[in-house]
Amino acid sequence: MPVECPLPVSPDFGNAEAYVESLLSFVTSSELFQTLCGGVHILDFLTKEPDLYSTALPQDWRVWLQLHDVPAILDLLMKEDGDLLDFLKSSIDTLSAEKKGTNSTWRSGPCPPTSLLEYIQAIRSYALNRDFRPLDASTAPSPAGSGLLPRHVAVGMNPKKIHEVENFVKYINGLTAEIDTTDHHKITHIVDFGSGQNYLGRALASSPYNKQVIALESKKLNIKGAKVMDITAGLAEKEKILRNKKQYRMGLRSPNPDPDASQLGNVQLNSSSLAPVNGKSHGSFNQANPDESKGRVQYIESFIQDGDLSKVVHQTKCAPTAPHVITNSDPQLMVISLHSCGNLLHHGLRSLILNPSVKAVAMVGCCYNLMTERLGPPTYKLPSLRSFNLRLDATSSTYDPHGFPMSERLATYQHHHGQGIRLNITARMMAVQAPENWTATDCESFFTRHFYRALLQRILLDRGVVDKPTEDGDIASGSPRGWTGAGPALTIGSLRKASYISFIVYVRGAIAKLADDQERGAEIQRRMEGLTDEDISHYDQKFREKKKELSIIWSLMAFSASVVESIIVVDRWLYLKEQAEVRNCWVETVFDYKQSPRNLVVVGIKE
Repeated sequence: MPVECPLPVSPDFGNAEAYVESLLSFVTSSELFQTLCGGVHILDFLTKEPDLYSTALPQDWRVWLQLHDVPAILDLLMKEDGDLLDFLKSSIDTLSAEKKGTNSTWRSGPCPPTSLLEYIQAIRSYALNRDFRPLDASTAPSPAGSGLLPRHVAVGMNPKKIHEVENFVKYINGLTAEIDTTDHHKITHIVDFGSGQNYLGRALASSPYNKQVIALESKKLNIKGAKVMDITAGLAEKEKILRNKKQYRMGLRSPNPDPDASQLGNVQLNSSSLAPVNGKSHGSFNQANPDESKGRVQYIESFIQDGDLSKVVHQTKCAPTAPHVITNSDPQLMVISLHSCGNLLHHGLRSLILNPSVKAVAMVGCCYNLMTERLGPPTYKLPSLRSFNLRLDATSSTYDPHGFPMSERLATYQHHHGQGIRLNITARMMAVQAPENWTATDCESFFTRHFYRALLQRILLDRGVVDKPTEDGDIASGSPRGWTGAGPALTIGSLRKASYISFIVYVRGAIAKLADDQERGAEIQRRMEGLTDEDISHYDQKFREKKKELSIIWSLMAFSASVVESIIVVDRWLYLKEQAEVRNCWVETVFDYKQSPRNLVVVGIKE
C-alpha cells in the first residue's frame, strides 16, 4: 500500500528529499548530537578528568537542569507540547522584560535555555513519525472475519507478540493483495527471514489468510518447537507410529540393546518431513486437508549469510504444493521479517536485488547494535569524550560489506569532517531504547543499575584493575564498541535483581562474577582483597550526587538516539531507492509504539 510520502516525516520538510538532506546536514554538523550519540559512555562518567558531565553539556544547560528532577526533564524532552516550546523560545527572545517576569517560566521556575529548546525541537523534527493507525476493512483488503488471532494460532505468544503478529499479518495480506492487483507479480510464497518459533508464519498460513510460507531459521531447536505448535494450530497432524509390540518389547529387554531396536517394526504415518534438497528442509504441511487453497509452512534450516536465496528457491520448486504434486514453475516470493536483528535485515533487503524470484520485501528491524560496519574508522577527528581502547578500535575496522551504511548516499556523503556517515555501537545501542515508554519504576531501576556500574568502574580504576582513561580518547577511534576504559574489557553481564538492593551487595556480586573470569579472575580477586563494606559505602556517599547527573546524560542520550534510528531506517530506504530494479519503496509504521517501539517497516517492490 504505497503511501503519499515514502518516509513518515514532519510536514515541515515538504518532501522526503528535503528531510534527508537536512537530516544528514544535522548529524554531521551538530557537535552536541555527536557527543550524545556515541561521543560519551557511561563507564567513563566517574573516571574521566575533567568531569564528563561538565564537559559534555553547556554550562547554562547544567545550571537549569539542576533545578528540576529527572521525571520533569524527561517530560520536557518528550511530552511537552510543541507549541509551548515555541512559546517559551519566543518569549525568551522577544518578550519585554515585564512580560518575561510573568509569562516566561516553566513549572514555576525559569525557562529552559534557548539552545536546549532548539536542540529538543531539532531532535523531535528529525525523529521519524511513529504514530500508528491500525488497518481495517476500509484501509486495506482483509479476509472476512479476520480479527483477533484465534486462540490455537496465538499459542505461546505474549501480549506484545500478539499485537505485532495481528497487525503485521493484516499488513502483509493487504500488501500482497495490492501487489497482485496493481503489479505484474503474483506472490506465491512468503519467506520469513529468521522465523524463530514461527509465530508470524503460522498466523499467515492459518485461516483466514492461508498463505504459503517458507520459514528460514538457523536453529534446529526453534524449528522443532515451531512444528509442535503447528500441530496445535491445525497446520500439521501429529506423527503417528504403529509398532510391532512383540519386537518392540524384545528390543527393550535385550541385555545389550541395539540403539535402533526400539524402532523395530515401526511404521510412520503422516510424516511432516521433507527429504533435504541442497540443504536441510522440513515441511509442516496440512496433511489432513490437501486442499491447495489452505496455507502451509515449509521450514528450511539455514544460516543466512547474505541475500542469495537460490537454494531456497530450488527447494521451494521441489516442495509439494499438494500431496504427490511437483511443480517446476518459478515461485514469486515476498521476503518479510518481524524484528530481524542487525545485518539480517540487510540480507533481506538485498535479496530483492539478488534473486529474480523475489518480487517484494517488507521488513521490520531491531537490535541495531548487532549491525557490522562497512566504512571502518574515519581518518578525521570528531567531537568525542570517549576513552581510546585497542579492542574498540580493532572491531570498528572490519570494513564488512554487509554492514552499515547500505546506501551509497550515506557511504559517500561529503561533510566538513570528511566522507561517509558512521554510527558507533554506543549510538546504535541507544537507538533501541524507548524513552517515551519509560515509567517511573523503569527509570529508577536502570538509572540505579547504570550508576552502580559506573561507580564500580571507579573502584576498579582506583584499585588498578582497569587503567586510567587516556587523553587520546579525544581522537575519534571510528566506531568504538562496548565499554571504553583502557586495557582488557571486563564484562559483568546480568546480576540477580536482589544484587541491586544496595551498592555494597552489588559490588560483592559483581566481584564474585568477575573472579570467575578464566583469564583475569585471580588477578581481579587479588586486587580487590581488603575492600571492606565501609570502603564501598564511602564511594557510594562520595559520588551519590553524581547519580542525577548520570541520569540526565543517559536521558539525553536515549532521547537523541531516536534520530540514530531515523538514520538507520533512512539508509535502508535509500538503498532500495538507489536500485534500478526497485519500482517503489517506502517506510511506514505497523505497530503501536507503546506496544512495540521498533515499529517501522521498510517496503520495496520490484519492477
